[in-house]
Amino acid sequence: MKSLYLIPARGGSKGIPHKNIKQLGGIPLICHTINAARAVAADSDICLSTDDPKIAKTAREVGLDVPFMRPAELAGDHSGSYEVMLHALDFYKARGVDYDVLVLLQPTSPLRTADDIRRAMALYTPDIDMVVTVKPAATNPYCNCYETDADGYLHISKGDGMITRRQDAPPAWEFNGAVYVINVDSLRKGPLGGFRRRVMCEMPPERSVDLDTPLDWMIAEHLYALQCSKK
Repeated sequence: MKSLYLIPARGGSKGIPHKNIKQLGGIPLICHTINAARAVAADSDICLSTDDPKIAKTAREVGLDVPFMRPAELAGDHSGSYEVMLHALDFYKARGVDYDVLVLLQPTSPLRTADDIRRAMALYTPDIDMVVTVKPAATNPYCNCYETDADGYLHISKGDGMITRRQDAPPAWEFNGAVYVINVDSLRKGPLGGFRRRVMCEMPPERSVDLDTPLDWMIAEHLYALQCSKK
């Protein structure tokens, strides 16, 4: 199987301005993901998709080629990752390179390790749609996650509401955004939300930070410093 490691990094960021080139632990954020990808793949199979010349420049300064600049219609606030993935695959296909698997590595997950990528890759087989990294869900639909009914009353999301201890509830998971190992044939049929054959790869909460707010950044800096102190 031939795998493309895609790092999507657009320039616009409202929650944390210029976050992809902002330094985390003395390293531009984008470089954390570039380094993790390089530990498992050759540069020729790593694609940074960006619309921002400053992000492209940062990648080139560490020796990673940026084969194209993402078009403006794929770089707005409402642009989806699905179209960005297809754009990258089509770019290589037009040059005679067909990929069987797309490994999506979002730069907002800087604490993900090369081993996390390897573990997810090891779970992939061509008869599934995707392997995705997860963490234990912050809320559990059987015991502490509620919805409102037609009358506006709260009711438990799943089950009869009689489970009161979280440890007694079936485990629940949430995507942590770190690694997606995607079957390209499945991807060309429709977005990830339509996938039914998903396999999870668990990651611990301390490596599952997804940067969206300044508070997320503060937490990531603290956890990154702890990781470095253990090396």
